[in-house]
Amino acid sequence: MEKMDLEAMPLDDLWSLHELINNVLSARIIVEKQQLESRLVQLNREKDTQVSADLELKSKRSGRERPRRKYPKVFPRYQNSAVPSETWSGRGKQPRWLVAALKAGGKIEDFRIPDTGQDKISARR
Repeated sequence: MEKMDLEAMPLDDLWSLHELINNVLSARIIVEKQQLESRLVQLNREKDTQVSADLELKSKRSGRERPRRKYPKVFPRYQNSAVPSETWSGRGKQPRWLVAALKAGGKIEDFRIPDTGQDKISARR
């Protein structure tokens, strides 16, 4: 390729060269974008087929699924005095109503549901 002396070129020739380069670049960018998009579609198809094949293989390995383990019933230990239907078993994250009440200066014992002998008997069953 021959070197051009751009400084010596007339303005009209420079502008024509600029437009030519701009058109060539635009065409190449469009072609490359289409190639990348088609490759992306192909990769997504391969990924989807791989995921479905993995799920099918996993289901074949496990044969039949085991039934879920039975957990004992957990009774509530704390109750919101303002809204009695809101209770908490004392497990996991504290509910919002309890967090707000504790921040307001309440004690967790204030919300404790009194134990009755009936609860202990039914919990053993």
